[in-house]
Amino acid sequence: MKILAIETSCDDTGIAILEAGKGGDFKVLSNIVASQIKIHQKYGGVFPAMAKREHQKNLVPTLISALKESNLLKLKEKTKTKKPEIFAFAKNPTFLKILEREPDLKKQLIPFLKKYEKPEMDLISVTNGPGLEPCLWVGVNFAKALSYVWDIPVIPVNHIESHILVNLLQNKEIKFPAVALIASGGHTQLILVNKIGKYKILGETRDDAAGECFDKCAKILGLSYPGGPEIAKLAELGRFPRPNQIQLPRPMINTKDYDFSFSGLKTAVLYLHQKQSKETKKEKQYIRDMSAEIQQAIIDVLIKKTLRAVKDFDAKTLILGGGVSANHELKTQFLIKIHQDLPETEFLFPQIDHSTDNGLMTAITGYFHRNKKIATSDVAMLKADANLRVSK
Repeated sequence: MKILAIETSCDDTGIAILEAGKGGDFKVLSNIVASQIKIHQKYGGVFPAMAKREHQKNLVPTLISALKESNLLKLKEKTKTKKPEIFAFAKNPTFLKILEREPDLKKQLIPFLKKYEKPEMDLISVTNGPGLEPCLWVGVNFAKALSYVWDIPVIPVNHIESHILVNLLQNKEIKFPAVALIASGGHTQLILVNKIGKYKILGETRDDAAGECFDKCAKILGLSYPGGPEIAKLAELGRFPRPNQIQLPRPMINTKDYDFSFSGLKTAVLYLHQKQSKETKKEKQYIRDMSAEIQQAIIDVLIKKTLRAVKDFDAKTLILGGGVSANHELKTQFLIKIHQDLPETEFLFPQIDHSTDNGLMTAITGYFHRNKKIATSDVAMLKADANLRVSK
């Protein structure tokens, strides 16, 4: 079974092609990501309208790269017929309606579909939520258009679930129940995983997500976007113990629930930074120490809340996912604490290039929900849902 996957939930355009064998073995044929970091860097964050525009520009070239890498890109044979029926889709009202809000995408997609053969593909998997709604719709409409022309069924995929299931690429089996911590720029959730497809949200952020907090704190310190990697790099040179003037709170770390709150930490960083003299703010060691304290404050909260959930629900596996899971210090401290306090618990986390948004995670999730595929005749029902929940 070959699955073409499309991911456009935020600012990364991801296209992947995954081959799944009968024994559940996965073979990654391609996993291409077109990043928009340089575009959004000067603004210190993602602008949805701008991200949508870039997705429209990036999807077809990224698809071509993925098909080429998978040896699935084949030119159509030339025909002498002036108006071949195979090109009729270009004027079909149904097809044009799908792309009516994606003019830049339509300009590239129609020539692509005319030029290349339908690839050998069994399913199209697409992220339909949660995420930035304008961005999600570009990916959803792209999937619907391909489904209509190629006559391939579509599977809608929950973005949060895909951050959990991408771990199955390296680990065929997960011992249940499991607790998943999904931490990214847009989400911070603790999820009880009873089995694949059966989830319960135990807690989530009440305001800023962990990744968002990293980005905002980095901006306060004058660091570039995205802030997480910048802070992590500088934190390696931070002193411990920290100087007396660099002490930050750990919001909600001792509350009895499993919720998070990081907006207060961001505000504490702002006030603490404003108190420093102009000379201090320019000191490299001060920025390093602040970065280390910010990172440790976030890590302390994430680890304490997560491990308490693992204990409370007698979880056999702890799963880490989302962009923040790329943070080396977070994974290291999790490993140490699990070894000390929960030695029987398995700890799963994705490799770095699978932590941030990509099409491969969408493909794997589509595979596990392949029985929920939407036939081409019904694909018009498929919609984007910015607030899609992993559990009800």
